[in-house]
Amino acid sequence: MQLAVLIIYGLLLLFIFVYSFVQLSLALNYRKALANRAVKTADKDAFEKNTVDWPIVTVQLPVYNELYVIERLIDAVVALDYPQNKLEIQVLDDGNDESVEIAVKRIAHWQAKGYDIHHVRRDDRVGYKAGALAYGLEIARGEFTAIFDADFVPRKDFLKRTIPQLMADDRVGVVQTRWEHLNQEYSTLTRLQAFGLDAHFSVEQLGRNTGGHFINFNGTAGVWRNACIRDAGGWQHDTITEDLDLSYRAQLKGWRFIYLEEVGSPAELPAEMNALKNQQFRWTKGAAECAVKNLPSVLRKRGLGMGTKVHAIFHLMNSFIFLCVFGTALLSLPVLWVKSTTVAYDMLFNLASVFLVSFVILAFFYWTAFRRTGKGFLVFMRDFPLFLMVSMGMSLHNSIAVIEGYIGKKSPFIRTPKFAIAEHKGGWGDKKYRALKANPLTLVEALLAVYFAGGIAFAFYAGEFGLVPFHIMLTLGFAYVAWYSFKHTRVG
Repeated sequence: MQLAVLIIYGLLLLFIFVYSFVQLSLALNYRKALANRAVKTADKDAFEKNTVDWPIVTVQLPVYNELYVIERLIDAVVALDYPQNKLEIQVLDDGNDESVEIAVKRIAHWQAKGYDIHHVRRDDRVGYKAGALAYGLEIARGEFTAIFDADFVPRKDFLKRTIPQLMADDRVGVVQTRWEHLNQEYSTLTRLQAFGLDAHFSVEQLGRNTGGHFINFNGTAGVWRNACIRDAGGWQHDTITEDLDLSYRAQLKGWRFIYLEEVGSPAELPAEMNALKNQQFRWTKGAAECAVKNLPSVLRKRGLGMGTKVHAIFHLMNSFIFLCVFGTALLSLPVLWVKSTTVAYDMLFNLASVFLVSFVILAFFYWTAFRRTGKGFLVFMRDFPLFLMVSMGMSLHNSIAVIEGYIGKKSPFIRTPKFAIAEHKGGWGDKKYRALKANPLTLVEALLAVYFAGGIAFAFYAGEFGLVPFHIMLTLGFAYVAWYSFKHTRVG
């Protein structure tokens, strides 16, 4: 039994170890990309200035019960700097509350001013967001389709900074832009979300793109070539991350994707813990579903370089990292007991210390992303441990999502509520859509905080302090997630 525990623990650590080196390669690719950015940006700007005959573009806004942000979204898209006769706007509204009437009135307002904007309604919500996008594509008149979720407020120059990339190369299927944050400093929770997302939207996306590896459309703040969507099989709803799924199917067909880190698209971060949990559950489960669906095709694809296949494996399986984190956390107390009572595995434990390199590499990875903010190393040293702590606290919740994705358990598309929060302005306690009661799993998260606190106590009893920092972060992380899951159901 002791050996079995150590083997499982070691295998989970091994995945984290290899994963960290994949992240290191992305960080190095990212630094390489920064050196070439000035030339690429100059070329793009020159192309924009010479572009006179802009193509017809459809902007799709998939929404569902967005009472607080629907007007903000529509107004921002209407304000895009693009020839009015070449711009079509589809509000793909599956809503069933008073937000529908708000949308109707705002759309009528802009229609009266001559804008080609339509309120697109379906008889049912089959396929959720994927179904709405597919439905709108059938009647779209544009050659290209830009997509914005309800929490986004696109900048006026968005289309004029993205469309030229698609016009310059007819094998480019997608141009994806970086997410910015309207409410990053609203709370510690939003600040830590921004910390993690910024790493994805800098090091991961640009690192993969620079290395010639597969990247993903992020579901919003990007532009598709409609011919690419159709060639790849269209929007499909057999996973709940239709964006990642279509991205892989398109790139396996030979379409190129371009990522523009220098083009930012502001959006609202979830300010409430249970909303964040729902979003995380959807992302992690959907990634697992996409791994099951697309990874075999990636591995069988001839002509795809080994490096690209390796990066695709860890890209599609990135949510598996939560299973590894939670598994090593859960087994860490039995491992601590084995170490304190058995000398037979001392050499094995000494060898295991090499896995500390993973922590150093991940610190370098996140620092590479964080330094672009200009906030300084001391702020990084505050936020990096907090980010790891909360990520650990979310590991049980996300692990369940990953398992459901791997075994094929289906679940509905649960939207992330938006409350029109910007920095320190606005609130959500008295608004619709928020969670009214905590998930029963929250109690388990609270009990796990106690479990890991017990690990700290046992370490002092046994005189084995190697895992104490890990157990402190786990204790605080699970306590933080559990506390705010309960607390945020009682606001207002």
